[in-house]
Amino acid sequence: MAAAPKAKKTPAPKLEKKRHTFSLDTPEAQEVFVAGTFNNWNPEGHPLKKDKKGIWKVALSLPTGSHEYRFVVNGEWQEDPACEERCMNAFGTHNSVLNL
Repeated sequence: MAAAPKAKKTPAPKLEKKRHTFSLDTPEAQEVFVAGTFNNWNPEGHPLKKDKKGIWKVALSLPTGSHEYRFVVNGEWQEDPACEERCMNAFGTHNSVLNL
């Protein structure tokens, strides 16, 4: 008896990604991270680096779509003051919303 032919695996569709730079003007901060739906809200998953002007930045390649996020500045969660779109979260505060 002949073996059944193996089914061809179709590759999973690749998610389109876009590069986005998160930035926060807080020169007095000691450390800044960005956490959100794109990294399971890991508060230390994506550290930002401070430039010479005191602006903290990180560029990430994220899947297109909507992403909620917050900054973690010196251990304190905060919204992105430069982001106009926000939504309420389960803690009674707001998450910033990025649409790519």
